[in-house]
Amino acid sequence: MTMGQNVPHADLSRRYDVDWLRVLGMMTVFLFHNNRFFDTEGWHVKSPETSEASMMVTILAVQWMMPLFFILSGIGIYHALTHQRWPQYLVSRVKRLLVPLLFGIFVIIAPLQVYLERITHNQFEGSFWSFYPHYFEGWFGLGGNFAWMGVHLWYLEFLFVFSIITLPLFLYLRSSSGSRVVGSLTRFLSKPWTIFLLALPIGIMEFIASLPPIRDSVFGNEGFGGWSALPYLTLLIIGYMLAANEGPTRAMERHRVPALLAGIISFVLGYLAYRASEQWSPLPRELLMSFVRGILCWSWLVAICGFASRYLRSGNGFLKYANEAVLPFYILHQVVILCAGFYVLRLHTRLWLEYLIIVTVSFATIMAMYELLIRRVNVLRVLFGMKALRRVQPVPVTRPVPST
Repeated sequence: MTMGQNVPHADLSRRYDVDWLRVLGMMTVFLFHNNRFFDTEGWHVKSPETSEASMMVTILAVQWMMPLFFILSGIGIYHALTHQRWPQYLVSRVKRLLVPLLFGIFVIIAPLQVYLERITHNQFEGSFWSFYPHYFEGWFGLGGNFAWMGVHLWYLEFLFVFSIITLPLFLYLRSSSGSRVVGSLTRFLSKPWTIFLLALPIGIMEFIASLPPIRDSVFGNEGFGGWSALPYLTLLIIGYMLAANEGPTRAMERHRVPALLAGIISFVLGYLAYRASEQWSPLPRELLMSFVRGILCWSWLVAICGFASRYLRSGNGFLKYANEAVLPFYILHQVVILCAGFYVLRLHTRLWLEYLIIVTVSFATIMAMYELLIRRVNVLRVLFGMKALRRVQPVPVTRPVPST
């Protein structure tokens, strides 16, 4: 396929750039959560010493990290509905999202994280097993313990709910009239510089989420990766549209360098604007920062997706292995990081050394658990959102009939 052909990726080949972004994005989340011990904001377990540099890393990563996953999820939904009827699609959503979410909420993934937070914040004394019955007392985040969102597994919860509520829209967009709408929009977004206009709906949704009473509801809560639900939903729909035609993806590729520059500049200007507007009244301040965040977020996403489309076009054995491991790795990573950090922080050594030790120990532990247990045991594969391995049926051996 040549660069000039206006043919969707989905019709001809697998989107290896999406696979690479999923894997690299997961590694970014992993390194990001290792960093959270040392930034200046609160977290489940914290180092007694913090770093302003770590805080700047946190602020920058939050602007695009989880938005990238919702873009990728929207692309994934497009391809899923291309190959599945909607009842099969819903069943696959239950298996891949709801099953591991419920497993994480009720078994050790979420309860252990809440336990570590309680004991490090001097809110509980005793063993994990003595804490577990108290895990079901009250709602986590509202003074209680029960992590209804699975702590870091909130992404699975959001994605499952979004998959249900957007299904009518996506089915319409696959109809004849819907396809014309998608075609017109993607042709427009393929023109020079128009791809940057998608920052507007992100900024608008971010502003709406900041208004009362939405701000005080789950839809306006920014405790989920630094963004609220409405921008995430918008990004999911944008991701679906990007997958429907090759034009916007090629536009992101052409504008990757200007987008990177815009991302860097908007981050600096956004930080300065945030400081300068501290004395403003809430409404104009929220309006300004919402659109600055929309521009900042989308510029980084255009740059990241554009560079990936340009340079990550082929797959290999490592990508196939890593892409299958992404979901189990995501489910395990934060609880393992917290357990490692809980003990490593007691060394009271240099922050960079503690960070490297936690990264190394956590990564080795997660991969050992995945390779030796989850990947090989069908029950665990299902609980972690993977497909069960098919048992190879023995080939029947026919004995020759003796001649008479």
